[in-house]
Amino acid sequence: MQNDSPLSLSISVVCFNSTELELHTLVSSLLESVSELRSSLELVSIPLFLIDNSETQNLSLALFDDLKGQLDDQAIELRLVHGHGNVGYGRGHNLVLEKLTSRYHLILNPDVRVERDCLISGLTFLQANNEVGMISPYAEYDDGSKQYLCKRYPSVLTFTIRGFFPRFIKQVFSERLARFEMHDLAEDRPSLNVPIISGCFMLCRTDVLKEVNGFDAGYFLYFEDFDLSLRIAKLAKLAYVPAMRIQHDGGHAAKKGWPHLKMFAKSGRRFFSTHGWRFFSQPS
Repeated sequence: MQNDSPLSLSISVVCFNSTELELHTLVSSLLESVSELRSSLELVSIPLFLIDNSETQNLSLALFDDLKGQLDDQAIELRLVHGHGNVGYGRGHNLVLEKLTSRYHLILNPDVRVERDCLISGLTFLQANNEVGMISPYAEYDDGSKQYLCKRYPSVLTFTIRGFFPRFIKQVFSERLARFEMHDLAEDRPSLNVPIISGCFMLCRTDVLKEVNGFDAGYFLYFEDFDLSLRIAKLAKLAYVPAMRIQHDGGHAAKKGWPHLKMFAKSGRRFFSTHGWRFFSQPS
């Protein structure tokens, strides 16, 4: 990695009725990872946008008063964006797109915790691979099991099996589901040309993100990350970098009740209508 000029990083987190513990834990983990990052390279001040999509203002920067000294030491500037209501996940991130002047931008979920080496591993990789526009990390659930964030292009059948079928039927289709979730990716080295990555953690080149105008605001929730991945992949490569490690507690739309199922179906229809319907074929 070149250390002769400072790099610039920005971060955005869209929150919706997020708990204080969740956000405090996220920011604390970012502090540790930025500290490791600064020990290896020169980095300018980092704006961290907390975008509150709650209908009423639930978030206050006072929550982080006990971290103020550490935030100042690491030159992390918290910026609260609120008052716009629940405009959706992708559109929430887009609210700060025009404000970004960084070389790299990290899109995050509030229920993520990054490990200490996460950011230095990601930026090292991007610095060395100019053809890559966006990267995804290795992720675990809180029980330590692996969460597969990288995906192949899906079919409607694959989503139906994955989201609604009982476990014993899923086992019959285990090879199909494993292919969709890219279980074949190496864990000891980066993998290029990944088709789709999860929106819970997307480390992007800011200029590439801006060139595609960020997320498609037509998605309220679900599939906006699939759509963004495919549009960025027309300009640059996507990669899986397992040296970046996170813990993520989200997912499982089918377990969140009927309103989420309706949003999932609506967004899925928009995605397939835009990028091409596949009903039964294997993920490719």
